[in-house]
Amino acid sequence: MRFLLPVLLVLAGASVPTRAAYGWPVDGAAVVRRFDPPPAPWLAGHRGVDLAAAPGGVVRSAGPGTVVFAGDVAGRGVVSIAHPGGLRTTYEPVRPGLRSGVVVAPGQAIGTLADGHPGCPTSACLHWGLRRGDEYLDPLTLLGLGRVRLRPL
Repeated sequence: MRFLLPVLLVLAGASVPTRAAYGWPVDGAAVVRRFDPPPAPWLAGHRGVDLAAAPGGVVRSAGPGTVVFAGDVAGRGVVSIAHPGGLRTTYEPVRPGLRSGVVVAPGQAIGTLADGHPGCPTSACLHWGLRRGDEYLDPLTLLGLGRVRLRPL
């Protein structure tokens, strides 16, 4: 005998704030590599999205928050912003224009896009990440564009 499990349609990273509070971090963004989380935390995967953008272009905060890190990590510039609801976005490679502790509004400039993102299929890419605690989420869910998946109830 077969049993059918009821399913609930949810966006990856459910309970992410509405897209009205968030926007694209770069102008004219085109997604060139999507979020592809690993099946286990210690395995390889792509924990964000890559957005094609012009080198030297302005990188903006996707939403309201506080800069919690602005500096180099492994030779690349990174900016990390804490948002309401325990969310944190990261942006790299970026030449930071702000320092830690600065409160930012949605769309506020946080730096400029630097060259050097490995695996970028275009001249320059911004790697945009999203986390809640230790869980990586698809940052496109902030814009209402994340992948839809089915989960058992």
